[in-house]
This record gives sequence, C-alpha cells and structure tokens, in this order.
Amino acid sequence: MAAFDPQAAKEAALAQLAANPALPEIAFPRLPDDKLLFRRAHGFCVEPVSGKLTGAGNAGFRYIVECRTGGAEGPGMLVQLGTTRDPMAKPVWKGGEVRGTISHAPDGRSMLASLFDRTPKRLLLVADTPATGLAPNGTPDLSSVPNNHLAYGVQWFLFALVASVIYVLALRWRGRKALPSSQ
Repeated sequence: MAAFDPQAAKEAALAQLAANPALPEIAFPRLPDDKLLFRRAHGFCVEPVSGKLTGAGNAGFRYIVECRTGGAEGPGMLVQLGTTRDPMAKPVWKGGEVRGTISHAPDGRSMLASLFDRTPKRLLLVADTPATGLAPNGTPDLSSVPNNHLAYGVQWFLFALVASVIYVLALRWRGRKALPSSQ
C-alpha cells in the first residue's frame, strides 16, 4: 500500500482545476464541489432574494446576489454581477439567465472557525456580463488557490522549535529558583 502524499494530491487537484476552463459548460451545481472551480457554467435566477456589496480589493466592491432558482428547496444560487467603486451603489437586476465561471463565495468565517467547521465553502457564479451600472468581473483563475503545503510544514516546525526553546528556558528558570540561596 502506497503512502498518502499530500503534496502529490494537491498538485493533482491543481492540475484538474487548471483544466476546468477548457471543459464544456455545465449547469450551476446545486451542491458545493471544489472540483468544479473555474469551470464555465450557466444558471437561471428566477428571483433575486437579496443583494450586497462586498470588498473586492483593487476593484472596489463586488455586487453579489442570492437567487431563488427553479426548485423550491435547496441553497439557491449566488451570482456575482459585477464590480463598482461606489460603496453606496444599489444596482437593480431582475434575474434571468446567467453565464459565467464558478468560484468560491466570500466566506465570513474567521480563520479559526474555518479550521473547525468543515462545511464546504459555497460556490458562486461570476457573471460574464455585468448588470447595468456595474463594471465587468475579473475572471477567476488558478492563482487564487494556494499551494502552500511546504510553507505550512515549515511554519509548524518553527512553532515546535519555539515551544521547545521556551520549555528549556522554563526548566532552567525553575531549576535556578529551586536552588537554595547561600547567605
């Protein structure tokens, strides 16, 4: 039985994601599946339920809409309709057919919470055509996926080293305190 190699698994996943933009377009998935990131997709927004502006770095703010889809149940669909520099923008969009690229939705969980909450990140359809009054979205790409297993390994090795040094110093300090003082 071969040993599991996390770096090889990560590289295989990155290779799959790199191939996704060239694959045929699919219907926007009902359930999150990170294997579909950067794949071309389409969906139908029956009715926008809510919309909000979220930070988008140098692009200003991105406008994301929660849509009701054809089924009565399910999580619906998140669509990023475009970007704006105006933090007070109130774009109007009535729904309809959307084509774009699958990406991760913004995640409001803290880093600590995301370590313990293994719920998959929601997916988002980044629209090709912006809604009226919005600038076009940038196309999501592989550069947003970290490949940092080695960095994590080095980081945890350094944490262990620092903890060991602190432990040795604490033992020395305790040893000095325990010695009787000469008078």
